Amino acid sequence: MADLITVEDPDDPRLRDYTGLTDVELRRKREPAEGLFIAEGEKVIRRARDAGYEMRSMLLSAKWVDVMRDVIDELPAPVYAVSPELAERVTGYHVHRGALASMQRKPLPAAAELLQAARRTVDPGPAGDHPLEPSDDAGQRVAVFEGFVDHANLGAAFRSAAALGIKAILLSPDCADPLYRRAIKVSMGAVFSVPYARFDAWPAGLDVVRDAGYDILAMTPDEKATPLDELNPARFEKSAIMLGSEGHGLSTYALRAADEWVRIPMSAGIDSLNVAAASAVAFYATRPRLA
Repeated sequence: MADLITVEDPDDPRLRDYTGLTDVELRRKREPAEGLFIAEGEKVIRRARDAGYEMRSMLLSAKWVDVMRDVIDELPAPVYAVSPELAERVTGYHVHRGALASMQRKPLPAAAELLQAARRTVDPGPAGDHPLEPSDDAGQRVAVFEGFVDHANLGAAFRSAAALGIKAILLSPDCADPLYRRAIKVSMGAVFSVPYARFDAWPAGLDVVRDAGYDILAMTPDEKATPLDELNPARFEKSAIMLGSEGHGLSTYALRAADEWVRIPMSAGIDSLNVAAASAVAFYATRPRLA
């Protein structure tokens, strides 16, 4: 059972995990370096716990203690009860959801390891080959994100990936952190349910994807690209759907590394979609069809 500790001093060193949450640059560096991330709100905290992340501590306003009582009772992490005013002084903003948790990060798998795990979830092979069960839908689609630097777009794309059956996500080295507080919030905790890895090198890391047998489909508004609805659905069965940064799309290097360029047909003079919206369209359009 966790200890419930009332804290009245915003400079209490026990609250260090929660200080300066609005300082994006500080938190981007500090959280990965210290192996932590912040989950905000009851649902997100529960989803992080259910995904197997270890809790370091919780920071709760008084009215949320009873709501989170079952979590408090089952986890051996300290729980700091504070006033809303003190929470705001510590974090730098009004904590609307009244509940924060500092969680311990897990080691990220290598890209090749992640792709192998994604294959196992849909290819059971002979009985006893591995402990993972096949998923409910066919296909082995994964996603590759290049240069996603906006946490809201990254979180939204993770949510679409989770909802539409993407098995895993591979990130270029310059992508934002999926476990940053805003990405987690926008994804509604979907970042905990889609496994991901980060390439060490780009675009050389795409060789790992191709070596694993994936067809790399690059999403681009270029008119030379094949319209998504004209592509043979068989191409989707083991595909890596690659999307680029919010401003510039995929780099020339990434486009050259792709097996096929694919575009979403547009009308009304619109040349492209926001990358989060484009990811949802691409993931939906390439989903497995029932026979």
